Amino acid sequence: MQELISVVLPVYNVEKYLERCVESVVNQTFTNLEIILVDDGSTDSSGRLCDKLATTDSRISVIHKTNGGLSDARNAGIHIAKGKYITFIDSDDTVDIDMIEYLYYLIKKGSYRMALCTHNIVFDGGKRIVKNGNGTEEVLNAETCIERMLYHNVVDTSAWAKLYETSVFKNIEFPKGKLFEDIGTTYKTFIESGLVSCGYRSKYNYYVRSNSIVTSGFNERKLDLLEMTDSMAAEVTEIYPQLAKAALRRQVYARFSTLNQILKIDSYKERSEPLIDYIMKNKRAILCNSKAPFRDKVAILLLFLGLPLYRFIWLKIASK
Repeated sequence: MQELISVVLPVYNVEKYLERCVESVVNQTFTNLEIILVDDGSTDSSGRLCDKLATTDSRISVIHKTNGGLSDARNAGIHIAKGKYITFIDSDDTVDIDMIEYLYYLIKKGSYRMALCTHNIVFDGGKRIVKNGNGTEEVLNAETCIERMLYHNVVDTSAWAKLYETSVFKNIEFPKGKLFEDIGTTYKTFIESGLVSCGYRSKYNYYVRSNSIVTSGFNERKLDLLEMTDSMAAEVTEIYPQLAKAALRRQVYARFSTLNQILKIDSYKERSEPLIDYIMKNKRAILCNSKAPFRDKVAILLLFLGLPLYRFIWLKIASK
């Protein structure tokens, strides 16, 4: 008999995409599911749509709550989840029909507490990019998972495209009110799980929308990336001192990511200074790190030649 799996879908103003997402979940080949729709104070028709969808499948339940952000919505779903295992799906994305069955297979083949798969990136125009879907499987310990994640090497920080034993979240919560909440959480689930069963088949479809939080222009809340990354780096290096170089690489990357967004605003010069100072202070560590991605080193060298040149090249790339 299949064990119960809880599927948590945070919902906020996604009326255009919600039915598409829920359809991909209810049609899963793994059927023993409880599907928890967490309406996080939507101001469009998403909340009503959640209630309507709940009438179409007895496995669907709905929570209506005041707006608290993605982390708060996920936490609310965790708190009522009855399944032995739990997975998260963003309500503007979709999953392949056998994603949950695949993750369940990965987690049960060795009685692991966590499994992950890879994902596809789908753009507004329909272009689809398969990420690391080479079909292989392996089991990694927490340290290796975190190192891979810090270097953007197949393993990523996303909460989705993963299946967890629900007990993993007994002492872990997503940080309420923060953007980039996955960065502050996923590494903790690796540590708590100990071993992670990894399957490199892309079963999750991540949709990149021009009006999403990730792709929208710079605002002060985007600085949460630095806070979340620095917090993760501090805890990781305390537990695994041997990952200090990898953690620093991720911190430098976070500065580049923030800098690239700031370059699009009028006050970019003064807002860029602390970011550039940090990058330049640590440039040698990245340039001498054989595991640091080549693109990091190119970015450092371009920035070393001056902000005007770096900005010109980045804006050209970003416009394509």
